[in-house]
Amino acid sequence: MNNSYRIVFMGTPDFGIPALEALVNHGYSPCAIYCQPDRINGRGRKVNFSPVKSFALAHEIPLYQPESLKSEEEQARLRALKPDLIIVIAYGKILPKAVLEIPTYGAINVHASLLPKYRGAAPIQRVIIDGEKETGVTIMQLDEGMDTGNIVSVRKMDIPAHMNAGELFDALGQLGADELISVMDDLPEKLSRSVPQNHEEATYAEKITKDMGHIDWTLPADRIDCLIRGMNPNPGTYTFYQGKRVKIHQAFPEEEESAGCPGTVMSVEDGLIHVACGKGILVLSEIQPENHKKMKSSDFIHGYQVKVNDTFDQ
Repeated sequence: MNNSYRIVFMGTPDFGIPALEALVNHGYSPCAIYCQPDRINGRGRKVNFSPVKSFALAHEIPLYQPESLKSEEEQARLRALKPDLIIVIAYGKILPKAVLEIPTYGAINVHASLLPKYRGAAPIQRVIIDGEKETGVTIMQLDEGMDTGNIVSVRKMDIPAHMNAGELFDALGQLGADELISVMDDLPEKLSRSVPQNHEEATYAEKITKDMGHIDWTLPADRIDCLIRGMNPNPGTYTFYQGKRVKIHQAFPEEEESAGCPGTVMSVEDGLIHVACGKGILVLSEIQPENHKKMKSSDFIHGYQVKVNDTFDQ
């Protein structure tokens, strides 16, 4: 264990906060933190600080927010910090080769999937949408590619049947923090035993878009359930009822077959909405009507007079 490493941390969203907290608590406090430049909120025109920036300010750690690390000036500034290691977690930028060559031990990344599966921007959402039963975190050495570097360490976890992307985000954030400390406590040895990825097994987790959230009722109920959980909390899934968009926040599949056309309400018993799918039935338990707060399905049933044979997506 060597607590004298000069560490530069690069990250932006709150996925990196558990790792930052763990580093500080275990005596690996970064000598500098890099994050994306501040963004302006479109509605209130207010400047939004990222979670990582807020952490840096709260802990009085020197903070840098360059638009790019490609310029010689920015690389000289980084070089002046004399880092032993760069730790990258959801920074949002691919580091140039010149930057990767600055630290003594190079740069490592905590990625929220079992590489080489689910490289890219949205591994947490995609594993749930795809119905995977297992995921985890991979700590890898960074190279010039997109999540293509040698694997330093892996830690796996099962995905509970009803877990959504927000819950998995939190779980993997903590798992990644724990595994990072394990690597830091034996850094030279762990790096020396890193192994190349099998690129033939690689898959790519493309960025999630709002349009992906439109529910296709002809799909099997378990596939729709995976989509709802994978898109929760953001950007969410939606369908249409009485000509207006409604978000589906929570649901669960039933395997029993239905003779109804996909999207048809088969039952509203017990305050739950049972909807026919391409295969099986999806039971809706939490819904958000357009321009309203989310509500239990029982309240939606009473408020919108939902009845058997009504249809969604009409």
